[in-house]
Order: sequence, then structure tokens, then C-alpha cells
Amino acid sequence: MARRTTLETVLIDVEANVATITLNRPDKMNAFTGQMMLDLIQAFDITDGDDDVGAVIVTGAGRAFCAGADLSAGAKTFDYEARDDRPERGGKESLEYLRDGGGRLTLRIFESVKPVIAAVNGAAVGVGVTMQLPMDIRIASEDAKFGFVFARRGIVPEACSSWFLPRLVGISTALEWCYSGRVFTAQEAHARGLVRSLHAPGDLLGAAHAIAREIVDNTAPVSVSLTRQMLWRMLGADHPMEAHKVDSRAIFERGKQADAKEGVMSFLEKRAPKYPNKVSKDMPSFVPWWSQRPFE
Repeated sequence: MARRTTLETVLIDVEANVATITLNRPDKMNAFTGQMMLDLIQAFDITDGDDDVGAVIVTGAGRAFCAGADLSAGAKTFDYEARDDRPERGGKESLEYLRDGGGRLTLRIFESVKPVIAAVNGAAVGVGVTMQLPMDIRIASEDAKFGFVFARRGIVPEACSSWFLPRLVGISTALEWCYSGRVFTAQEAHARGLVRSLHAPGDLLGAAHAIAREIVDNTAPVSVSLTRQMLWRMLGADHPMEAHKVDSRAIFERGKQADAKEGVMSFLEKRAPKYPNKVSKDMPSFVPWWSQRPFE
């Protein structure tokens, strides 16, 4: 049965084990605000905590994905000391005061225990594109536009994009896009590896759901969750031995669980699997290994 949770700037719809998070300020082209940051972080808290969710799709309401930061404050837009309308920042004594809101969001997406698919339905510039970078799979409408426009606004890339973007498209492309600040087409985004595939606007969400269904219908949620963290976190490893340590521990732990038995037997018996383990309670005991030493 379909379920909807409505936040101030975001909708969360869950149906058939897939959650769709929709940025919901269509009259403002889903421009990013402090409230939207808080709502999106809450949305990922909700999807992480729901064992009925096996995959997450993020898209925008109306004709834009996200047109970047809300510029309605004019010259004060990026001067946070001059503003009193940023609910996420707290007072100057707060440890959160200097933190970039886009970065707080992308770090939360990076920590997601569910796979995340971006369905980019329209304009995605500034934080509208950088928020996509820690998402696992990005697909786009043929009409979508992208732009790392920060230098054209007198600021610099944010949302941890200096870490994510070169890893996705290479340092040369990342620098070109960020130096120029130009808005570019979905076709260029596809050619340079930012997005997986392009789709007619009316087919975009269907394509995103097809990717999600391939995951949800065929794989063990705990394995997918663990794999997500393994692959992302190994991007920063300084030697393949770090991957070997984690791989070995993960295979050892997962091999004892009921999912591994079900995966083998469903294959041998030529039937659809029914994986019993839950992300909420059955993650291997060594997780989070990035704050531990796996073999100690």
C-alpha cells in the first residue's frame, strides 16, 4: 500500500519497497533553502529507518530538479552573518554556524544505508547538481540542464563537490565545469559520465523505477547496504589491502547469515529469493568499520 509523508518542502512516497523523495517547491523551481536541507536530511533518516524501503529515488516537482540556492535574499544570499532566516544554522555559538548546508546534506546522503537514484527531471544547477553527486545512479531527462555555477556567483563549489566531482568525471572535466560556471546540456552530462542515461521526460520516472526494481526484487538489502558503503569508502583508501580487509570480514560475516543460504537455495531451486535479514538489525557487527580496525 502506498504511503506519503509530507514535509514543508519535500514529499516522501513509499510504494512497493521504493521510496520517492520529491523536492516540492515547484513555483520556485525547487530552489534550495535551509528548510529544504533540514527536510531532505529528515527524509533520508526516514528512508534509512524503514525496512520496507529497498531503494530511494530523488526527483523534483514541476519543471526543475533544483535551480540552486534560493536567491531571494539578494546580495545577502551567501552572507550568512547578515541573515537571520537560516533555520539550520543556529546562533554564532553553534558548532553548525560555519558549516555549508549543501555539505551537510551530501554527507547525510553519503551515509545512506539504502541505494539512491537521482531522476533529474529539469534544471539542476549549483546545489541542485552537487546534491546529486553522492547519489549512486543518476539518470536525466533529455531536457535537463546542469551547471556548477559557483564562480559566476562569486563563491566556490560546495556540498563536498571538490571530493565527489573529480571522482565521478575526472579532474579535467571537473575543473572545466567549475572554472567556467557554464550551464551545459544533459547530452554533455551523459557524454562525460555525470549521468548514466537520458530519457524522454515522460519516461524518466519509469526508468528510475525500473532500476530500483532490479535492485529491490533480486538482491539482499543488507548486502546492498554493505556494498554501498564498501565501494564509496574505498574511494579514499590508500592501498587495495584496505579493501581486502573489509571484503574478507564482510564475506565471513554475511556467509553465516540466513540471506546467504537463501541466495544459494533460491538459485538452485530456480525461484525468486525471499531474503529474511533486515538492514535495521542484521548489519554485520563490524559496521561501521571506518571507525574501527576490522581485524583487531
